[in-house]
Amino acid sequence: MSNVVSLCRRLPRLAVALLAALTFATPPVGAQQTAVTAFVGAYVIPIDGDPIDDGVVVIDGSKIVAVGARGDISVPDGATIHDLRGKVLMPGLICTHSHIGEPWAADSSDPIQPDVRTFDAINARDAAIQRAQAGGITTANIMSGSGHLMSGQTTYVKLRDAGSIDELVYRFEDGRPMGGMKMANGTNPQRAKPFPGTRGKSAALVRAAFVRAQNYKRKIDAAGDDASKMPDRDLIQEALLEVLDGTRVVHHHTHRHDDILTVLRLSKEFGFRVVLHHVSDGWMVADEIAAAGASVSVIQIDSPGGKLEAVNLSPKTGAILEKAGVKVAFHTDDPINDSRLFLRSAALAVRDGMSRDGALRAMTLSGAEMLDLGDRIGSITVGKDADLVVLSGDPLSVYSLIEETWIDGERVFELTNADDRIYALGGVGATNARFFTLCCFGNGTGSTTR
Repeated sequence: MSNVVSLCRRLPRLAVALLAALTFATPPVGAQQTAVTAFVGAYVIPIDGDPIDDGVVVIDGSKIVAVGARGDISVPDGATIHDLRGKVLMPGLICTHSHIGEPWAADSSDPIQPDVRTFDAINARDAAIQRAQAGGITTANIMSGSGHLMSGQTTYVKLRDAGSIDELVYRFEDGRPMGGMKMANGTNPQRAKPFPGTRGKSAALVRAAFVRAQNYKRKIDAAGDDASKMPDRDLIQEALLEVLDGTRVVHHHTHRHDDILTVLRLSKEFGFRVVLHHVSDGWMVADEIAAAGASVSVIQIDSPGGKLEAVNLSPKTGAILEKAGVKVAFHTDDPINDSRLFLRSAALAVRDGMSRDGALRAMTLSGAEMLDLGDRIGSITVGKDADLVVLSGDPLSVYSLIEETWIDGERVFELTNADDRIYALGGVGATNARFFTLCCFGNGTGSTTR
């Protein structure tokens, strides 16, 4: 019985009947399950190519293995056919800036805390993850707040159903949790000592921190192979060196035009890669951002608002940056904007002059590239992860509904499923943390509850 409970906790979305069948029943002789699924008949928006009428997308396990028009793609024998006639199929959405999962990291002890990891704070059973699934979001950059000049390491996650963060996180090649570095300037980090009181002091503290990291690196280089000369291990300096060597991209909260230029100035001085987040005044300095080669993650709707730095926020920012040649993505900043309504960012940007293709790319592939994950996610491309969203209609229409969300070839959200629909529509239970139950546990109903 303990093995059954363990299985129930590890494998998401298993109804008790299915769990019992898998655990206790002997499959018929010759029975064979297939991991191949063919999505047939949809209007496919691959992002990295032209849309496909009456398209076919074949996945094998967690990967996409074929994409094309019906008649050009052979569906393997024995594949599970998913008829999507009249539907739209597009890649899973990517939120480049989210706070779901309660990822609070740095504390009030210091304005610069690069050693702190959101990975050690994220609640993988937070109901906000299910609500993000209902919004079609399959990958998120989960980060701490902007009350610090540097609030720590962000975490890139696949929004699967899971019991722990270890089951969600993307990883660097050496196995460490993958993420960037959250930084901020402007008024948010300005408060009583030891925090800065002015914009000038904010930049000075950041500059001093990177200089210390450079000095730490010189000591390591001077020591060579002589372990006795190596400096004591310093987690703060190690994290900053990952920024300086390009391992971690800086995700920088910044609103005002002068603050944006300060970030670009520091990026040039120390050579770190940067994605500018929010950029309320980004439309004022679009050419400077483009010249610096920086990417931008735009908050299309700043709700509930009230921040003086956002007084010049323009819904045309995405369009202006796109025309200037800047790579643009959108983000929710959830809970500032609800993850369930993420697609409206693209629709509103198009209404204010952004190209349709650019806006859809900003919801998917551009965000993936900003997270150094463009080779794995962000488009319906052979070899990439099978992260997909099924919509009832055009993704830019207010009348379209997200009907299904798939991650790594597994359906994690289905609008017709009552247990999922509560997260899409709200109401009693929509804020409850997900948990798994068997017949004798939890609510005793014999159902899987999330």
